[in-house]
Amino acid sequence: MSDSIKHECGIAILRLLKPLDFYYKKYGTNLYGLNKMFLMMQKQVNRGQDGSGLVTLKFDVPPGEQYIFRKRSVEKNSIEDIFQHIQNEYLALKNKDGFNETKWLKHNFPYLGEFYMGHLRYGTYGKNNIQMCHPVVRKNNWKTKNLAVAGNFNLTNVDELLNQLVGFGQSPNQKTDTVTILEKIGHFTEEENNKLYYKYKKQGHSKKKISTLIEKNIDIKSILKQSSKKWDGGYVISGVWGHGDAFVLRDPNGIRPVFYYQDDEVVVATSERPVIQTAFNVPIEKIKQITRGSALIIKKNGKVFEEEILKKKRNKGCSFERIYFSRGNDADIYQERKKLGNQLKERVLKSIDEDVKNTVFSFIPNTAEIAFYGLIESLQKKTNNKIRVEKIAIKDAKLRTFITDDNNRDGLVGHVYDITHGVVNRNDNLVVLDDSIVRGTTLKKSILKILGRLKPKKIIIVSSAPQIRYPDCYGIDMAKLGNLIAFKAAISLLKKTKKGQEVVNDVYNLCKQSLSAKKEKTINHVQKIYDCFSAEEISCEIARLLKPKELNCKLEIVFQTIEDLHLSCPNNTGDWYFTGNYPTAGGIKFVNKAFTYYVEGKNKRAY
Repeated sequence: MSDSIKHECGIAILRLLKPLDFYYKKYGTNLYGLNKMFLMMQKQVNRGQDGSGLVTLKFDVPPGEQYIFRKRSVEKNSIEDIFQHIQNEYLALKNKDGFNETKWLKHNFPYLGEFYMGHLRYGTYGKNNIQMCHPVVRKNNWKTKNLAVAGNFNLTNVDELLNQLVGFGQSPNQKTDTVTILEKIGHFTEEENNKLYYKYKKQGHSKKKISTLIEKNIDIKSILKQSSKKWDGGYVISGVWGHGDAFVLRDPNGIRPVFYYQDDEVVVATSERPVIQTAFNVPIEKIKQITRGSALIIKKNGKVFEEEILKKKRNKGCSFERIYFSRGNDADIYQERKKLGNQLKERVLKSIDEDVKNTVFSFIPNTAEIAFYGLIESLQKKTNNKIRVEKIAIKDAKLRTFITDDNNRDGLVGHVYDITHGVVNRNDNLVVLDDSIVRGTTLKKSILKILGRLKPKKIIIVSSAPQIRYPDCYGIDMAKLGNLIAFKAAISLLKKTKKGQEVVNDVYNLCKQSLSAKKEKTINHVQKIYDCFSAEEISCEIARLLKPKELNCKLEIVFQTIEDLHLSCPNNTGDWYFTGNYPTAGGIKFVNKAFTYYVEGKNKRAY
């Protein structure tokens, strides 16, 4: 992607189902669980580079000894930082008596346990500090009231949920969805504990016995049902209680992905499927996706099952996930991205007047590469001609890390990409594929300028995604409507019409009114901004807005259609970025609010 945007987080959980010494005897190391966690987190580093965290839980630890251990980092290489710390603690014990005894090591080494939960963070909201890193922990002297939570989520109705907590008598010290989720689950955890406590007390059990009975009989399904009842957003949330019960919960629309695998040795869950395939060398058919609205529940006794927590709704798995965010080595995602490229051939041929002979084809590194293969493959089949493929744009990674001073950013950003000279002639068209165009900033300030130095007859920028017209509120850092180039283009076109300002005012008033209406009854009024123009008209205006003054050749921008997006990604129909069809009521309210902020000149996110 030419535009840099922060996006979703990643989770990894691992429950060892056998006694710890089993892994030492079979694999020759007591670090089996930690090694697997390191691998699973590293293979998902694309999902979060602002920070990482790891929780280890030890089972059946005697009173007075710590059983939950957490390590978090916001260092540049946060995963390596965490595991280096863990390794140092491990090596410090190497010369001690009992080092090779699993029981002794469990007692003396903080990070040897039966359950692990890891998290990778992209800071789409809030400061990038250690306090913002997951897992977050709620402490208590009762094991069944201790709770650690990590997730990939964004809730749209934090205010409503905060007020609910206040209604419970709580006084949260932060107004974030992370704190809200932790405290909601914590509240109903306490209620469940109290209910069982008084039940067993009435039966005449001792307090010590009651603790044991609660551990065995705590109703995880009930806690999650009550906690999540009013959550609005996209989420995958994992958690573990101090006694050993754990869960992974997915939102009812399936906006965010999560996969799991179980055999007689382990239960694992991750945000991306290839991670499990790689870490545990298992075939794809053995890996399952958690059902929408359901939780994977892992009991301390080793029982593993899915439970419906919220009624399953329409499948709205995020299509942007497939286009860009997830790693392309997933079998399905790879084929979907190729198909996205396939679908573009007719529009590309039209843009070059079918002059394949005098056209050079390339892509913006690196996430557009798979779609590019699909485009070239389909062009070869269609035209039966040799396609001129060249590596034109090359990202200068070292320079990119240097660009930190806002005062000099614009001067340097034009050099983030290098170009290959000598492969494009003056009579050539130059087709360059990008996976999506969000703000268009890098295109205008860098890529198009350097491509213009090659002096082609025409430049065609092709997006494997449709026009991104609407902001996101489910975890992708695209919260401001006014930053989107497609929206800027629509507004620009409106300004050229007699009734353009009237349309903007009408939409603004409708959006403003909707903010005080019940969210279930709101509709997306911002769609009216785009109803005035065809997709082709907006594409032409985007090209005009993004064309640098010094670019002397023709510029055309070609986008994927919504129809072809659905054909390419049939199982992930969450297309609100492109259509404005948000899957939750909170999402619709958010986009209306984002428009009011735009009109009022408020440069802030709407959630």
